[in-house]
Amino acid sequence: MAVLTTVVCAAGTLIAARRVVDDVPRVQGVSAVLSGTSDNVENFLLVGSDSRALGDPNTGETGEVTGNRSDTIMVLRVDKGDGSASLLSIPRDLWVDRAGHDSKGRINSSFNDGPAALVQTVQQGELGIPIHHYVEIDFSGFKALVDALGGVQVCFWYPTRDFNTGLDIPVGGCYILDGTQGLAYARSRHYEEFRDGEWHEDPTSDLGRSTRQRAFVNASLQTALAQVKANPFTTGELVGAIGSSIRIDDELDPIGAAASLRTAVGDGLLTYSLPVVPKTIDGNAVLLLGDGAESVLQYFRGRGPAPAPST
Repeated sequence: MAVLTTVVCAAGTLIAARRVVDDVPRVQGVSAVLSGTSDNVENFLLVGSDSRALGDPNTGETGEVTGNRSDTIMVLRVDKGDGSASLLSIPRDLWVDRAGHDSKGRINSSFNDGPAALVQTVQQGELGIPIHHYVEIDFSGFKALVDALGGVQVCFWYPTRDFNTGLDIPVGGCYILDGTQGLAYARSRHYEEFRDGEWHEDPTSDLGRSTRQRAFVNASLQTALAQVKANPFTTGELVGAIGSSIRIDDELDPIGAAASLRTAVGDGLLTYSLPVVPKTIDGNAVLLLGDGAESVLQYFRGRGPAPAPST
């Protein structure tokens, strides 16, 4: 959605963009659970939906796997005062009170109960973040979007790989990743670097993946903005690719949201992660909120000042 609103700001594309936006599928039942209008912030829940058609993100395997999973959960916060924007990653293994359940569970399991349940889970309990709009992108659409951008540049310090997703960077350096490579990078939980003559796997697993995802989203936004500024007449493909890959709530007007996001995208996003601690509960390896999480949450709730951004 953030990339779409960036692209449709280009001169001469609004009419075509309006046609695309009118055809974007709407998620039924979500609008009824969204928070009311806020005076100071507007929050978008961004969900990467894993239909399992491209393989399990942990193993890379395809097969008889039922249900969808919210493989990526982020909150995009737009400040109504100064127009700045911030992006928060919510770990999918975060152990929370789930809407509609009497027991806690991993937050990504709420998506199995539908988008509305996930929105309610984020808004209640430990997180308590008001959500004003919902945007969902599927992974096949993610590939099409990156390809429509002509790829996104990512720099690697060392040779890098992930056998599960197919990520394979033979030599350190900066690369333009196409859709398939970008997806392999964004989904990588078993991220390995070749240093000092040995392969070292990122010990932070899903947390490291969240950091890379935030950086990739920011790079995608900057790529889209630079492309539109350089040649506004090539944005039709971008608008079409983005519009065909997302689902949004009934209330969201992406073109109207573009005005509030345009300046923020140009300035770059502040990115945040939630401080968490690992724990095993009933045999489940999960994450609990740690020290410092409350200040981040208060900021995204619109009740506190901006803490120092995460790396």
